[in-house]
Amino acid sequence: MLRYATPEDRDEVLRWRNHPQVRRASLTTHVIEPAEHAAWWDAVALDPLRHVLVFEWRGRPSGVVMFDGRRAAERGVIWGFYLDVDGLTERGELLPAWLELEREAVDFAFDTLGVDRLGGETLAWNTPVLQLHRRFGFTATRRYECVIDGEPQEVVWTELAAADRRGPRGTERSAAHAHHQDR
Repeated sequence: MLRYATPEDRDEVLRWRNHPQVRRASLTTHVIEPAEHAAWWDAVALDPLRHVLVFEWRGRPSGVVMFDGRRAAERGVIWGFYLDVDGLTERGELLPAWLELEREAVDFAFDTLGVDRLGGETLAWNTPVLQLHRRFGFTATRRYECVIDGEPQEVVWTELAAADRRGPRGTERSAAHAHHQDR
């Protein structure tokens, strides 16, 4: 289940974000200090074009999904996510939770936010994420280089248009069909 983040979620979201595996797969890899995180959190809370949602898996907060519509006209709505790697791994639930998070995030973007195009950045070496995005209908539309920690890294931009959205079993699903299904 996705729900809007509350102030009580702030510290847990920071803990998830600072996990070494999450930082390694991010474009920004430094440990984020509480003051930096608080400034970001407060800015997002005031911006109607940005959304932070907590993903709950089996009744426990287990991840976060972010949507940024500030550049929607040229790039679509940008999204990102990360999970409670330690908690989900301890319970042997990382993969099923990750699949559900992606499904719910895509549904939220198109069905609740009404986006036309959803896109995101993934480091090229992160093939598990790229494969999962592909499973949900995302396509790689461009690659570019970004310097991370002084080293050039290849970044893959993937996106999904509302018209190309797939249903839960990989079947094509139009926006009208999605609306009907959600009733």
